[in-house]
Amino acid sequence: MPDYDICLDGLEVSIGLGIHPAERAAPQRVTLDVAMTCRYPARPEDRIDAVVDYDFLRTRILTLAAAGHIELQETLCEEVATLALADPRVVHVRVRSTKLDIYPDARIGCEITRTR
Repeated sequence: MPDYDICLDGLEVSIGLGIHPAERAAPQRVTLDVAMTCRYPARPEDRIDAVVDYDFLRTRILTLAAAGHIELQETLCEEVATLALADPRVVHVRVRSTKLDIYPDARIGCEITRTR
């Protein structure tokens, strides 16, 4: 069975994320990088319905970002991983979130991997 890595990199969202008062006051910019290892029973045909369409993940992440406040980047990453693993063809996912505006000289983030 062939494996394919599908990447959604640099998706910038505005999301309520964090525990500090300034983070609770307004949404902040966060980038998300998601790499999904997808397994198909055979080499897929040249049709979008034969593969995992990353558009489903992007749409669901945008909905998650608009849904409300999340305390921790770890929780955000877990939620995104769960969204990716909703498709049974996704056998492994790596999710990285990065807060862009917390420090003037650094970005802070979290990265997780989950395997079915």
